[in-house]
Amino acid sequence: MAEAAPAPPQITGFGYVRPLGSGGFAHVYLYEQDMPRRVVAVKVLESGLHSSRDRSDFEAEADAMARLSSHPSIVSVWDAGVSSDGKAYIAMEYCPDSMRERTRGRPAPLDTVLDAGVRLAGALETAHRAGVLHRDIKPSNVLIATTGRPALSDFGISMLSGRGASEDKARAMSIPWAAPEVVSNASTGTVASEVWSLGATLYTFAAGRSPFEHVDRAQNTQAKMISRIGQAKYSPVPGAQGYGPFDAVMARAMSPRPEQRFASMREFAEALQQLQRQYGFDVTPLDLVEAGWVTPAAASDALRTPAVSSVRPTSRAQQRAELRAAEMEADRDGIVADRPSSPLKAGLIGAGIAVVVVGAAAIVSVMAGWIG
Repeated sequence: MAEAAPAPPQITGFGYVRPLGSGGFAHVYLYEQDMPRRVVAVKVLESGLHSSRDRSDFEAEADAMARLSSHPSIVSVWDAGVSSDGKAYIAMEYCPDSMRERTRGRPAPLDTVLDAGVRLAGALETAHRAGVLHRDIKPSNVLIATTGRPALSDFGISMLSGRGASEDKARAMSIPWAAPEVVSNASTGTVASEVWSLGATLYTFAAGRSPFEHVDRAQNTQAKMISRIGQAKYSPVPGAQGYGPFDAVMARAMSPRPEQRFASMREFAEALQQLQRQYGFDVTPLDLVEAGWVTPAAASDALRTPAVSSVRPTSRAQQRAELRAAEMEADRDGIVADRPSSPLKAGLIGAGIAVVVVGAAAIVSVMAGWIG
């Protein structure tokens, strides 16, 4: 039986709606933001900020996503802080679906796979130019935005240049899509290993299963999967007709030798665009955000203090609901309920009264002068 997600934290300016899912290091919930009004996905870290290492990991993820949020194929981050009960959270763009759910056991059309590949390669090239390695590229981290575009998410085990990850996160990986040098612990991540992971992810979209997954589930233990990845023997997409050129590009991306893979995500993207031309599909533009426009990391290593949420016993959303309920009850009794005056409205009324009083006094003074 799956363990239930912990109770969602109370966060100032956000109203809890429902749970969305859980990962290795966090739980994700749907909230409604009060101002501006919109639904957001809130990722809550499972561990608290108990040490400088915990705080550094939290800052690294928030910084990485914030630095890259301007890219159209990276999930946007809108807020980060600490809830009133001490839980670190990141509020981000809500994406209602993922490529994993859309393609699990159901291969995607090749034009969809190539379009997603070019967009994700552009997102990752932008990340690499900004000094960020994602380190966990896989189908469940490719979300589908409300516009239908794929969007890369979850930089929870990412690494920024000049800042290492904690030991747990440095060793974290999603084995079916990790490169041989990563599963063997020879590397914690490079551009070449990211090229491998994107290739394995695109293969999964095209095949409906990961590239080294066996049809016999008993053969998919962690040890056996790692062994097959270590051998890196590429198998063409099963049951597909005319996928030879696609398989050739994927085989290069997933070469057992890192130096034989595409040298960059840009080069990988250009190979995917060439496939689009070859198959007669529309060519997807390669979106790149220049490094100069990506916010640089803070020069200081000094610890920052995330904003700590302070939530009143009743949130604004609850107060609005109570007010609406009172008005509906009054309407049923044939009474028009009075709305409580806001401080601003009361201030304006008070100022208006003061102006009238001062004006009346001035008129009386003038008239007294005339009479005298």
